This record gives sequence, structure tokens and C-alpha cells, in this order.
Amino acid sequence: MKRRQFIQFAGAGLAASLTATPLRAQSGGLSVRYLGHMCFLFTGSGQRILVNPFRAQGCTAGYRLPNVATDLVMISSQILDEGAIDVVPGNPKLLFEAGAYNVGGLKIQGVATEHDRVGGRRFGRNIAWRWSQSGLNLVHLGGTAAPITLEQKILIGSPDILFIPVGGGAKAYDPQEAKQAIQMLNPKMIVPMYYRTAAAKGECDIGGLDAFLSAMSGTPVRRGGNSLSLSRANLPKQGSAIQVMTYS
Repeated sequence: MKRRQFIQFAGAGLAASLTATPLRAQSGGLSVRYLGHMCFLFTGSGQRILVNPFRAQGCTAGYRLPNVATDLVMISSQILDEGAIDVVPGNPKLLFEAGAYNVGGLKIQGVATEHDRVGGRRFGRNIAWRWSQSGLNLVHLGGTAAPITLEQKILIGSPDILFIPVGGGAKAYDPQEAKQAIQMLNPKMIVPMYYRTAAAKGECDIGGLDAFLSAMSGTPVRRGGNSLSLSRANLPKQGSAIQVMTYS
């Protein structure tokens, strides 16, 4: 199976020190590419990190598979809309469990949360990922529907950029739940994800983006394409801003 080609390293509460293959020197800043649903490619500090590659079905049926080269894959669960690692080419390293890691000099924290509103009894655990890359503190919450606990908040910290599900359904925040999580984490930039788009076909229980933007009325909204180049200079000087990335 393709999955066996990945170098897997994980362990709750453990720290792993690993060496990743360096890229050619970056000119500074962080490149973020949106690949649909909850999947993003982060390039900076000499590394490429792919978060939550998916299989194209249901809510993701109309997206292209995230068939991109990367050094490291981080997944929030093994549900196929956020953990389809077999679609990724090559032999990247893989993180899939909660714990503290050092990957090629990047410090990464996987924080366990509940994937649903019933203590994980339906969909199990979700892993939220926190790391620093190109001088920015990043948090990708994955697919989570449970409120953030005080212990989880301590592990997650106060992100510069927060990637948060907003479409609701059985296993992710609805707009009001997302708003409550944002108020708790107080990020500088908010990137909504996991909402219904024209890519959805067949069974898909998540809502669109507009309900979240309405719930966040008063927060400035920036709109862009599927790629961003970010540095600390791009962050709001005060308060928060929503950055909408569009799939293309």
C-alpha cells in the first residue's frame, strides 16, 4: 500500500527529533497555497508542509486531488476528507498523533481535540496542529466540533494565523461555534475552511461561507486567490482580520 512508503513518527507526549530534506533557500516569508476543503501547502523556512490531504468525494468531489510534492504531511484524522495520505506523491514524513515534535528545526505541537459534539464517540479524535514557520505562529484546527478546553488553549497558544472549520455538520464547527473558538484563541488572521463550495456533489452536510461571515460581522474581510505570501507585516496592527482564500 502507498501508505507504507511514508516515514511515520508520532507518539502522544513524546518529542521526536528528525531531519527533513532542505529545500533551496527561501527569500523570506511564508507561502500558503489553498488546495481545497481543509488542505493547505505551507512553504517557508526551507520546508514544505502539507496539511490534511483529502480523497475527492462528497463535499470534496469537485476538487483536484492534492497531488503536490511536500517534505512533511500532517493529518488531523484518518477520515478521508482530511487524512488521505495515499494521494500524496513521493515519500514525505508523516505526523498523525498528538505530541511535541522537532522536524528539521521546526517545532510542531499536535493537540488532541474531540472530532464531534459527543465526546468523540462518533468520529474519534481530531489533531489540531500548531507550529512556527517563517516567523509566523500557525494553528490548523483540523475538523473539530468540540469547544476548546483550557488545557487545549494552553497548548495551542495565541496564533498569528488560525485555520478554522466553519461549515458545521456532524464533525466541525458551525459559524457560532467557530466564532466562540476565535474569541478564545484571539488570532490576528483568520482563514476559514471546511465550508460548502461548488465542489460538493452528492451527500454533503456542511454549509457555505456566508453564514460565518455574517456571524463575524464587524471583522474586516480580505479576499484573495488560492495563494498568499505572508510575513508579520501582513498581519493586522490591531484586532483580527478574516482572510478568505478561493480555490482555483
